Amino acid sequence: MPAQSVLIRDSSFLTRVLQQYLSLLKRYPIITKSVTSGFLSALGNLLSQALEYRKSNKENSPKKKINVLGPVHFAIFGLFITGPVSHYIYHLLEVLLPNTVPYCLIKRLLLERLIFAPAFLLLFYVIMNALEGKTLADLQNKIKTSYWPAMKMNWKVWTPIQFININYVPVQNQGSFGKPGYMRNPEYDLLTWTSCKLTKFHFHLVKN
Repeated sequence: MPAQSVLIRDSSFLTRVLQQYLSLLKRYPIITKSVTSGFLSALGNLLSQALEYRKSNKENSPKKKINVLGPVHFAIFGLFITGPVSHYIYHLLEVLLPNTVPYCLIKRLLLERLIFAPAFLLLFYVIMNALEGKTLADLQNKIKTSYWPAMKMNWKVWTPIQFININYVPVQNQGSFGKPGYMRNPEYDLLTWTSCKLTKFHFHLVKN
């Protein structure tokens, strides 16, 4: 009985926390999405760096130091860019392609995948390059070496999820928190992207 009571209390607490969060999302959508985006973006970068560090230890290669400014840069980008920009992009899709437009489901997906996503990825590289204090030459080299692989990974992994998110989730709940991971090793781009973007599923379960 005591153990069962604890579980019930824990479940009730988590339910209240989720309800409070969803209430904030409705009352202050941009602020709530921005803060959540900043937190998850920082967490995703930290986790990906930790795995990269762990891999270097297993392979007996030179240890890679944890970049403590990495999560800070991601938090800034998520707070001031990802949250607000994504909020308006999803609303714009609804305005440009309402349900009365023929083939609107496919058209929304194509517009987001082929126009908004590439542009946002480029914006990500530019702002992160500035936050890290790097030069224009560094930016050009980064785009040349990793932009296209990151974009292809984005299309491959997230296109089916985005189809559901854009077309079947209420627009006020389409919180897009996950944006591309900016890693020293491109092998971990997918991890950073995934760890940030999974928060979107919070809103898939909420229908207003």
